[in-house]
Amino acid sequence: MRQTAALGEVGFDRTESRADDRVRPVSYLSWLLVHALAFVVFINRYVGGLVMRIARRDVWDATTDSYRPTVTVVIPLYNEGAGIAETLRSVLASDYPADKLDVICVDDCSSDGSYRHACEVAAGAGGRLAVIRNPQNAGKRRSIIHAVRRSASELIVSVDSDVVIEPSAIRQLVRRFTSEQIAAVGGWVDVRNKHDNWLTRMQTVKYWYAYFAMRNIEWALQRVLCLSGCLTAYRRSVLVELEPVLEHRALLGVPIKYGEDRFLTRQIVKAGYRTTITLDARCRTYVPTTLASYFSQQLRWRRSNVIDYAGGLSHIWRLHPLIAINYFAMFVVLIGYPIGVIRALTSHRFLPALVAHLVVLALFGLYYRWRVRAWPADQRVGALAFLPQALVMPVTYALLTPLAVFTLDSASWETRGHDAPDPDAADAAP
Repeated sequence: MRQTAALGEVGFDRTESRADDRVRPVSYLSWLLVHALAFVVFINRYVGGLVMRIARRDVWDATTDSYRPTVTVVIPLYNEGAGIAETLRSVLASDYPADKLDVICVDDCSSDGSYRHACEVAAGAGGRLAVIRNPQNAGKRRSIIHAVRRSASELIVSVDSDVVIEPSAIRQLVRRFTSEQIAAVGGWVDVRNKHDNWLTRMQTVKYWYAYFAMRNIEWALQRVLCLSGCLTAYRRSVLVELEPVLEHRALLGVPIKYGEDRFLTRQIVKAGYRTTITLDARCRTYVPTTLASYFSQQLRWRRSNVIDYAGGLSHIWRLHPLIAINYFAMFVVLIGYPIGVIRALTSHRFLPALVAHLVVLALFGLYYRWRVRAWPADQRVGALAFLPQALVMPVTYALLTPLAVFTLDSASWETRGHDAPDPDAADAAP
């Protein structure tokens, strides 16, 4: 009996061993694929971006001072309170010629005092600021379309209602329209509340890398695929051309109400136009100060990423190979990251991976600190501010990405707690 049992145990062990032998190659290949793609993204974004910046320095951030178009700044507004007054005053204080600049603030049926505060600023603006109100809650996209139809300017500058812009920002955006093919120019979005707590300090470094490193290849090739609505200038003619696409945005018949900035930029590039950015046009915005609000923002951004990457599969491959490779690799990493985290946890490799991540983030933090060493103390944060990203990132990518996939039809504006509008309500707006 003992001999039989022993043989049985040996047989079981051999069966289990053979199963493990079959799993190991698959596990190794998946590990190799994820790390290879991550390496491609890293090299493409940082090393490749630096090389392209040097190789194309003749067109890098090119400017012209002979182009002085009329400009309308559009500010969609919803429940911003007294803060809207600061935003409007920063725009009105721009050093762009006053006779060529006007402002339209579109209140989307705010339930607080936002509309009143905007009207108070308009009363002292000498006719340069018009405050209009949607008859029904229409949403940000429809509010901007409403203002574009009302304007006759050559350029439309989108400014979010919670940001302040520097006096030279609009002029610097205009200077980057060096050819008819350039349809949109984005500015640099910086953080206003850098020193509130560890979370805002972490986001300060993250925002810095987003503008000073991660877009270099797209910037060099004038095909930036995401320009923030916080501060971006568009040719009005292109917005009118793309209005049918922008107005009726849906996925399998389900209206999509988030990621509009990313979607608009990609549609501009898809139509054959060029897009670029400049760090000389800066605006400042508030970032989330609590984990709850931060994760809500990240969930909305994850939905936008999933929708945008999937939507770009049909045409991004037509762009420059460096852009296409980075785009597809990022999509695979986005989807594969949750799987990688699960495998790391089940194989007891999560802690070593976390330590490695901390080392990389420490190096990133040191590089950031060296690059901003000459900035005033209130405009920069410490070298270790980026380290919490090692714990935050597994949550935002491993947990929120699957949640985003299963909640793509969400109608919630998580970042500010605003209920998303009914997309059909805007049809009644003039």
